[in-house]
Amino acid sequence: MSAITRDEVAHLARLSRLALTDDELDHYATQLGAIIESVAKVAEVAAEDVPPSSHALPLTNVFRADEVRPSLTPEQALSGAPAVEDDRFRVPRILGEEA
Repeated sequence: MSAITRDEVAHLARLSRLALTDDELDHYATQLGAIIESVAKVAEVAAEDVPPSSHALPLTNVFRADEVRPSLTPEQALSGAPAVEDDRFRVPRILGEEA
């Protein structure tokens, strides 16, 4: 039996202002029931001795090490800019902040 009834799906649809057909109500009741049952299974497995985690596997940094290397001078970087001010790109103000 589904963990959520057709009437509950209809109620949720009304709250969400969704117009669902009878076929959609039955379809979503089945799907939502499967989701609720799956979440219940996960809750059964979760044990107090298992610490919470955000990832199943440990994460490692895959970025390269920071190394000082030759790069553009400020003049080269700003050479194609449409507007420059104090060795920076000048862009239009968008937030109306005080200067």
